[in-house]
Amino acid sequence: MSVYYRVTCTKGGDCNTKGAGGNCSKCGEQRAGGAWWYRFRFAGLIIHESARTQSKTVAREAERRRRRELEEKYNHIPPPRTLPPTFEKAQENWLADRKKLVRGEEEVATKGTLAPATLRIDENSLKHLTPVFGKMLLCDITKKTVKDYQEKRLLEGVEGRTVNIEVKTLRQIRRANKYWPHPDGEAADLPEREDAGQALAPELESFLFEECAKSDSPCYTATVVAINTTMRKSEIRKLRWNQVDVEGVLTVGKSKTRAGTGRPIPLNPAARRALADWAGRFPDRRPDDYVFPACENGRIDPSRPMKSWRTAWRTATRHIVCPKCGRRQRPENSCSNRRCRADIHDIKNPLAGLRFHDLRYVLSFNYVLSLVLFLRFLIYFPSCSDQLG
Repeated sequence: MSVYYRVTCTKGGDCNTKGAGGNCSKCGEQRAGGAWWYRFRFAGLIIHESARTQSKTVAREAERRRRRELEEKYNHIPPPRTLPPTFEKAQENWLADRKKLVRGEEEVATKGTLAPATLRIDENSLKHLTPVFGKMLLCDITKKTVKDYQEKRLLEGVEGRTVNIEVKTLRQIRRANKYWPHPDGEAADLPEREDAGQALAPELESFLFEECAKSDSPCYTATVVAINTTMRKSEIRKLRWNQVDVEGVLTVGKSKTRAGTGRPIPLNPAARRALADWAGRFPDRRPDDYVFPACENGRIDPSRPMKSWRTAWRTATRHIVCPKCGRRQRPENSCSNRRCRADIHDIKNPLAGLRFHDLRYVLSFNYVLSLVLFLRFLIYFPSCSDQLG
């Protein structure tokens, strides 16, 4: 084992100290700069490398570690095992890597990229997973602990679909750290409801419009558009004025599916009237502005779409009215009015449980219902079918 100091000479090769006054005999300058190198023989080969340091002590330690590394590889000695990270640390690293893959709102989906909505789902899942698994090592998360988590979430009233999404996020984090599947096996997914969607009766549809109109929010206009066009929430939220012809056809922008992107939708009178009233709020609108612009601290930014109208939607579908004092409030055991305090635990909003996505079914349901009624009419009055045919 040997280490030596080496300085590259401007005249070629290395500087030496053989000249006058200890200068280099080739370039005539005092030797300066450079670095320590090490040189040794291993398995018949000469290992000659720079330690890239000005310290002789560090160079000797680098030589010792380099030789040790070669000996371990030559004898197939695996590196020492270390403790796996905690779930809290692992999810931070995993989420940071996911954020690098997120594409823009208007970018086309490509392989290896994530939609912003997917990242929001991941972040929401981690809000529930981290308090339970945060301090646990990844190797300690077993089939039993996952089952206990599933049961806990079900007792909180969470749907099986939501719990499955959260457990899937947990599995992705473990897989990214090479701790999946577990030797004990994996917890089975919970059954998911297939009857979550619901269509509104005509009287409930009118009630929904009345409740949404009570708030100064895009919720009413978005609800009318959703019911009369079957558009998704994200499609409505990202609408621009150049996609809307108030007198005729609406063109859908970027959609969840390729077939849905760019599809034209004829506007019925109800949708045209709602969009025309909403357009009246923005007399100086430009074609590239969003129909539902972002609004923060009272400032409207038409260059960005609003995030959501969730607050107004929850108010319309959850709040109830006290039959005694008439106060509109959240569902509770007793009235929030201190002078009233009536028992209201049995009162429910007739729209409770309605999701905004369910509005897509309303137009289809009404169309199928009208078609069924028309076919029944033709069956009971065959003479009319002859005249129509």
